[in-house]
Amino acid sequence: MVVLPVLFLLGSLFLCGRVEAQSSSTADMLKQAALQWKGPLTCDKWDCNCTFTRQRGCCCAANEMHQVEEEAFVRVMHLWHNIMSLNQRVKTLADNSKVAFTATMDPNIAIAISGSTERCFGPFNTNAPIPFGTVSLNNGNGYNPSLGVFTAIRAGVYVFSFTTYSSVGQNGRLYHKVQLMKNGVLAVSVWENNREDGEDSATQVVTLAMQKGDQVYLELMSGRKLCTDLQYNIFTGYILYPYNEE
Repeated sequence: MVVLPVLFLLGSLFLCGRVEAQSSSTADMLKQAALQWKGPLTCDKWDCNCTFTRQRGCCCAANEMHQVEEEAFVRVMHLWHNIMSLNQRVKTLADNSKVAFTATMDPNIAIAISGSTERCFGPFNTNAPIPFGTVSLNNGNGYNPSLGVFTAIRAGVYVFSFTTYSSVGQNGRLYHKVQLMKNGVLAVSVWENNREDGEDSATQVVTLAMQKGDQVYLELMSGRKLCTDLQYNIFTGYILYPYNEE
C-alpha cells in the first residue's frame, strides 16, 4: 500500500529533529499525498508504536474509543433493562394497591312488617348476610354487590368500617346486631336493644391482616331487624398496604 511508506517517511522526517528549509517542499508533498489518500487505512498493532515520536497512532485511539463505546453501550442497556423492570414492578405494586370500595344498602329490599308501618330488612330465623347493593366505589373489583362480600385480591393489611342505622316507629323497639365476619369468623360487631330511642346508629372500624382470597362480609343476627332509611347503612374497606409477595 502506498500510504504506509508515505506515513513512515513522514514520521522519519519528524524524528530527524530540525528539518532543512529545502525539505519543506517534500514535506508538503507528502502531506498532500496523505490527505488525498482514498483507500482504507491499516490498523495493525505496530501502528501504536509508530514513527511519530512513538506516540499512539489514530488507529489505535479509534480502536480503544470503539471498545469504550461498546462497553458503555452494554452498561447503558443493562441499566435501561433494570429501570424498565423496576418501573414495571412499581406499576404493578401501585395497581394492586388501588383497592377500595364503598357500598350502601338498597332501601327497596325492605319489606313491610305485619301489624306495623315499618319496612325492615329482617328478622330472619338464621344469621343473614347483608347485601350492600348500591356501590359508589369499587377499585380493584374486590367487592361483590350481589353477595355483599369483599374478597382480597392480594395479601396485605386492610381497613374495614361499617355504619349500622335503624329507625322504628313510636313505641317500637330497636333490636339489631350486625357483625363483620372474616372467613366466617366474627371480627367485630355493633348492636342495639332498647325502647328508649326511636332511631340509632353505630360505626365500627377494624384493621385486618388478609391473605389473597380471604373474604369479609356483614351479617344480621337471626331474629334481629334493620328498619327505615336503609341507605344509611354503609360498608367500606380499603387496603392499607400490601405484603411483598416475592
